[in-house]
Amino acid sequence: MSRKLTFFLLLLLLASQNHVLAQHDDLFFQGFNRVRNNMSLNGAAKIKKNGLLSLTNDSHSILGHAFYSHPIKFKNSSNGKAFSFSSAFVFAVVPKYPNLGGHGLAFTLSTSCDLPGAFPRQYLGLLNRTVDGGFSGHIFAVEFDTHRDYDFFDINDNHVGVNINSMVSNKSVPAAYFLLDSEKKELNLTSGKPIQAWVDYDSVKNQLEVRLSPFSTKPIYPILSIDIDLSKILNDSMYVGFSSSTGLLTSTHYVLGWSFSVNGEAKSFSISSLPSLPGTKNLWVLVVCVSVASTFVIISGIATSLYLVRKIKDGDMIEGWELQVGPNRFSYQELRKATGGFREKELLGFGGFGKVYKGTLPNSDTPIAVKRFCHESRQGLREFSTEITSIGRLRHKNLVRLLGWSRRGGELLLVYDYMPNGSLDKYIFEKPKSILKWEQRFKIVKDVASGLLYLHEEWEQTVIHRDIKAGNVLLDSELNGRLGDFGLAKLYERGSNPITTKVVGTLGYMAPELTKTGKPTTSSDVFAFGALLLEVVCGRRPIEPRALPEELILVDWVWDKWKSGAILDVVDPRLNGEFDEIEAVLLLKLGLMCSNYVPKARPLMRKIVRYLEGEVALPELIAAPDVYDGENADAKTDSGDECKDHTYFYPLSS
Repeated sequence: MSRKLTFFLLLLLLASQNHVLAQHDDLFFQGFNRVRNNMSLNGAAKIKKNGLLSLTNDSHSILGHAFYSHPIKFKNSSNGKAFSFSSAFVFAVVPKYPNLGGHGLAFTLSTSCDLPGAFPRQYLGLLNRTVDGGFSGHIFAVEFDTHRDYDFFDINDNHVGVNINSMVSNKSVPAAYFLLDSEKKELNLTSGKPIQAWVDYDSVKNQLEVRLSPFSTKPIYPILSIDIDLSKILNDSMYVGFSSSTGLLTSTHYVLGWSFSVNGEAKSFSISSLPSLPGTKNLWVLVVCVSVASTFVIISGIATSLYLVRKIKDGDMIEGWELQVGPNRFSYQELRKATGGFREKELLGFGGFGKVYKGTLPNSDTPIAVKRFCHESRQGLREFSTEITSIGRLRHKNLVRLLGWSRRGGELLLVYDYMPNGSLDKYIFEKPKSILKWEQRFKIVKDVASGLLYLHEEWEQTVIHRDIKAGNVLLDSELNGRLGDFGLAKLYERGSNPITTKVVGTLGYMAPELTKTGKPTTSSDVFAFGALLLEVVCGRRPIEPRALPEELILVDWVWDKWKSGAILDVVDPRLNGEFDEIEAVLLLKLGLMCSNYVPKARPLMRKIVRYLEGEVALPELIAAPDVYDGENADAKTDSGDECKDHTYFYPLSS
């Protein structure tokens, strides 16, 4: 065998053992038909007949991945320094509902081409809620996000961000592009039209730049620039591609063309030469269609009129304010289908506001609860819009999450997470569906306290719930407590003085000062929470008309038992004595403190959580030496009634 032949065979052997070669460092896909075998697709991703790559479709809560199937070398093996790289691609986001995207796509570098365990929705198919920076901590993504997620501090619902091992962007900017004269123009990612993006990393400057444009020419100026060294993030070899997802709102995410280069500049695309998006017609086809259609002008006019009448009746005409809100807007027909036509079989409950139905979103296994306000409901459009724009942004594990809304004329619908175990009152009053164990009751109380602390002190505004009661505490599949129904809630800037409003709430949970001042406060919420504590321990409502006269008012009865030293006599007899006595005394004592007639003698939610967690001991509860009216009682408290080692209790009979 000649030396030349031996050398050639040796090179061939090396190539077979190491697939990461320079020939794979430059990619140029003008459509994806000819490279089907070189693309690794999973989830909803597919390549259409015309070469168009679709990452998702209009199904709810799906993800799609499309990666170049061979890893690419990204580091200098001698010094561990990441190479420079450049990518250009043309994408389009076609939302199911105009201007309402869900959720987005991301140009991605990863150690895996299938991203196992990743979630759809706000995770864009990259990560999941339990793994932040998973997959060995080597995820780099440039996200084109069309849904604002407050958990991840998104700046808006139309932005570009750079993400390193997390869904919280290292830097993000509103989507835009620069013209040749350096004028900056806004760019709507959900326009349904092709948009070209350029991602360039300079390993000498340790700088990443992102550009966008609806045209074929690469802008001079980037819209996003960040100083970052990717040498610590990237492995020697990485997979390159795209990830995308939908949520309750859907968009179809397309990639029309893609180029990529290591240590070079990726080629830009002439957008007109790329595969057409679905629905795009050639001019001659359009002319023929118009000519044929002209024959039926009168018929089509009538049909259009009937269609518009029906659309107005169904209320799917979206007003301007509805495009600015956080949660998703559903069509009325979508929710009607989800609930089986709002049939009685799916009815979960009802009240003065209307009815709540169980449903399942079409094309999804996601269960939901739909609150349907009746036409006679006193909650008008202003309160409705307040709830979806402000309350809809609340995110806490112990709050029932508002997912979206719909409107048909004067009919209002809110969509929430479905809580399979229903409300707490079904488990503690009268003939419960099952008896909650003491451990379950104690945890539910702590869950609600945690949610209330978030509302009162931890969110950007102070939220006063105004209707805390067992019926508004919902239980998920694991019997975790979640506070729901924010229809009466009020929001205030932190530190501001609440305004006088109508006295609303449920008898037995309403703080006595509300009837005098009409001003809901965090203290009035604490009063209602105190009633909740007592009813969870006692298995009784705050006011029990069928009880003996001395037991009519729950808080007064518990106080009398406390003074007589027989406090454990009030514990729910259905527990058959199987409860923790120390914890029972803690909840009863804390319930009395929260139910104090004097607002300023009630503890704050932060202190209540510390009591429940055992971080601090409860003060002694002592009967008040005399009785005051509301104003003087507050003054007396301010002068020193509430001490570190004891607090006075003023009963409701004051």
